[in-house]
Amino acid sequence: MTYAELMSVQPWPDHLLTLEEWDALPEDLSRHYELAEGVLVVAPRPAPHHQRAAGNLMVDLNRQLPSTLAATQDVEVLIESTFPTTVRAPDVVVTSESLFVRNPSRIDAAEVLLAVEIVSPGTRRIDRVLKAVEYAAAGIPYYWVIDLTEPASITTRTLAGTEYEVTEKATGPVTLTEPATIAVDVSRLIQRDYASRTL
Repeated sequence: MTYAELMSVQPWPDHLLTLEEWDALPEDLSRHYELAEGVLVVAPRPAPHHQRAAGNLMVDLNRQLPSTLAATQDVEVLIESTFPTTVRAPDVVVTSESLFVRNPSRIDAAEVLLAVEIVSPGTRRIDRVLKAVEYAAAGIPYYWVIDLTEPASITTRTLAGTEYEVTEKATGPVTLTEPATIAVDVSRLIQRDYASRTL
């Protein structure tokens, strides 16, 4: 039974969810779910361009990152464990290769080196403002926001104290030096042959 079907026979949660209640929710791949300070947040699944961009970026990061790091896609990140809990699912995260090998069902924010969000319709302010505050408070060192609206752009942020500082804004090919030396071309992220290009 999907979550939508379950909610048709059971009332929508009328209270802030605990992490245990979040974990007990039925699996539903028809929507994108996150938990924001105990509030269940539901959004449509990302569109094809969004999905391809995230996949291309993940593959490209894994080609360029040192062997001690690994990029993965759409994994739960525990931002705040104490009640009310926050669980986000960035489009791409970079963590240690050793953690990736352990294959946890969820990653603690302390184990995330880089979080990447690709803007979708309706998430622009959430990605640029709210999640930047949450990820900074959780201590994630690097945060990128990619907007696929033409001209496609990338904004990179580095944690400085308790807030992020913008370190790069680009609309085409750019070579970043943090968290590693990485070449990214956001103008081509949705192209089928992106991952096979010569760096």
